[in-house]
This record gives sequence, structure tokens and C-alpha cells, in this order.
Amino acid sequence: MLAALFTLLTLPYSSEALEPVISRQTIEYHYGKHLQTYVDNLNKMVAGTEFESMPLEEIVCRSQGGIFNNAGQILNHNLYFTQFSPVAADNHAPKGAILDAIIRDFGSFDAFKAEFEQKGTTLFGSGWVWLSADKDGRLVITQELNANNPVTKGLKPLLTMDVWEHAYYLDFQNRRAAHLQALWQIINWDEINRRYTAK
Repeated sequence: MLAALFTLLTLPYSSEALEPVISRQTIEYHYGKHLQTYVDNLNKMVAGTEFESMPLEEIVCRSQGGIFNNAGQILNHNLYFTQFSPVAADNHAPKGAILDAIIRDFGSFDAFKAEFEQKGTTLFGSGWVWLSADKDGRLVITQELNANNPVTKGLKPLLTMDVWEHAYYLDFQNRRAAHLQALWQIINWDEINRRYTAK
């Protein structure tokens, strides 16, 4: 039996640590079931193919169909789940290089949040809204449908909000805008800054 090529990431917090913004029940379903299924599916699909030895980002950039969908969703969710920290943490305000870039490219942090929420709220159907950096370090907000990720456009993904209904329906029902507004309370801006400044 082949060893698993990809494994479910380990959360950097307990399953109830993000309450009340994201409930333990949502974590158990979204992380424990949805993401695990993508991992299991991708391992089955890439075994014996040219993709089995590729890093996840390369698979996303080079594949199509089911392999792309599952690899994209693993990459998206890995970035999503590792960008949070408990409500009581002291890292929920941007500072340093990422704050300077936000102010430069959006005018203010509040203006950035407003545009990000608007793009998340108006994305039709299932997908993701992303803050990414281009090759020159300029920040852009994109809407990505289904399993798409900004790496396919040559961008470095920094921050994302999942607008598939399974990400918020247990906690917010159909109130996607309220969910997006609440997520700012758990964004780990130290992690976003680390992603932005990483070479």
C-alpha cells in the first residue's frame, strides 16, 4: 500500500479556539470532513502520475479537472485555516510591512476591509476572495471561483475568506456578509505579514 502523498494539516489551535466566530462544529465539519476528503481524493488521483512528486502549488498551476479541484481546495484551505488565531490573541491588527502596503495600495485599513468584504459578499456562487501580492509587492484583491487560487495568475496569496456555504452556514446561515465582517476578529496578522515578507 502506498504511503499518503499529502496529509491533513495540523491546526495551530484547538477546534473550539475560534468561537464564537467559527464554532467547533464548523471546524469539525469544514476541516475534519471537507478538507480530509480533498486530501484523500488527491492522494488517489495523483498516485502513479506525473503529479505525485510535485509540490501542491505546482500541481495547482499545472493540472486540470479533478486533480486541480482537489489540489486547489487543499491549498486554499491550508492557507485559510493557518491564518487564524483565537479571539483572545493580541495579533488581530496589521502592523509592519503588510500594514504599510495596505495603506499604500488601498488608502487605509478600513478602505481595504470594505473592498474585501464587498468582493466576498458579491462573489456569486462558491469560491474565495483573496488578498495577494504581485511580483513587485503590490496588493490586489481577487475573486476566485470554486477551487481557483491566485497562484495560477502569478500572485502570492496572503489572506483569504472562504465563501463556500459550508464555511459559514452552521454559524451564520445565509448571512455571508455578517460572517465576513466577523472574521476580522480572528485574522492572525503576524502570519499574513510573514507570508507577505517571505522570499
